[in-house]
Amino acid sequence: MKNLKKNIALMLLLAVSFSNAQEKEKMNHNHDKMMTMKGDTKSEAILSDYFNLKNALVTDDSKKAAELGAKLATSLKAFDKSKYKVEEQKELTDIIEDATEHAEHIAKSDIGHQREHFKTLSKDISDLIVITGTKSTLYKQFCPMYDGGSSWLSTSNQVRNPYYGSKMLKCGKVKETIN
Repeated sequence: MKNLKKNIALMLLLAVSFSNAQEKEKMNHNHDKMMTMKGDTKSEAILSDYFNLKNALVTDDSKKAAELGAKLATSLKAFDKSKYKVEEQKELTDIIEDATEHAEHIAKSDIGHQREHFKTLSKDISDLIVITGTKSTLYKQFCPMYDGGSSWLSTSNQVRNPYYGSKMLKCGKVKETIN
């Protein structure tokens, strides 16, 4: 009887320990998920540079867009993928390499070519945000007129078209709110 009580006590202790370990694991997973959903400082820096570049294209400022393309390329290269899961790291590597290439092209192109590269860059930044999350509310906007239809991200729900600038400043609409 004494051994039976010890075995029952031991089994209860193991069950409680196992249950606590599962709860702790769940809490850690939820914390990691929340951190990912809110974005990190490096992804927020990338977003800031992206929005500054978008605004330069909105105002038809090719010189400023070139400077900001170079700055964005630097921010992209500084991104630390190490806190993400292995599958996400591979995806982030592909996204960042592609986005960096487009940002570098923007840094040395005329405004027409800058806008062409901005289209793919915008897709890359959208894909990045799906993985990293963001602290901000963003608006995915869409212009049906540019190159068969083109999207970009904005911090404002007011459309300011980076593909046409002053020619068609308000061409487009909000397609999605992110966050």
